[in-house]
Amino acid sequence: MITSSSKSPVAIVTGASSGIGLGITTALVDRGYRVAANSRTISKSKDLKHSANLVLADGDIGRKDTAVRVAQAAIEHFGRIDLLVNSAGIYIPKPFTEYTPEDFETLVNTNVAGYFFITQQAVAQMRKQKSGHVVSIGTVLTDQPLAGAPNSLPVITKSTLPAFSRALAMEFLADGIRANTISPGVVDTPMHANDDHEALKKLHPIHRLVQVSEIVDALLYLESAPMVNGENIRIDGGAHAGAKW
Repeated sequence: MITSSSKSPVAIVTGASSGIGLGITTALVDRGYRVAANSRTISKSKDLKHSANLVLADGDIGRKDTAVRVAQAAIEHFGRIDLLVNSAGIYIPKPFTEYTPEDFETLVNTNVAGYFFITQQAVAQMRKQKSGHVVSIGTVLTDQPLAGAPNSLPVITKSTLPAFSRALAMEFLADGIRANTISPGVVDTPMHANDDHEALKKLHPIHRLVQVSEIVDALLYLESAPMVNGENIRIDGGAHAGAKW
């Protein structure tokens, strides 16, 4: 059953139960979007509750059946998909030679398959509408890896995203679909709750952590900028420009 105002834009947000995904979901709902939000156990979220403008869909987004259910939830409740925010992500830091096959499968499942299957579903609906926008959350580590940092496998999986967005932007240009990437540096989220924040701040030329609100601002800018397509907006205090980290 389609609910709420049919004039309000509809978004899907993955990885929505915490961190960047939670901030984006909350901000979109506050701005009048109707949102289908996903994470493995999002129905148990203390921060998000099902409402007329918010549908919570549990499941591993790296699985095609989950992607199909999340897209169907958006369409059944709200009638369309205007925005997909690929925010699900996982980071496992290890020396490169110590990664296990299980680590590889886990990272590829979330950081690659978790973007691939849901984007297929969203783009299929957007093509019917002749409009839509896909925004994927990457990382500036793919532009400027840290010397000695044990993150080669996360970089392998996340480095695909800007190229993925450019390819989508060109493939579906005639269908009115845009695709962009937002690549932050170290973000102040629960992922880094037990880390040394003072040390992390020094990884940015501007010595502070990225705030989730700044990623939201970038997303809202991209939503309001129809001529921005295939772009990668970096939010890192200039780290990608080659400054010494």
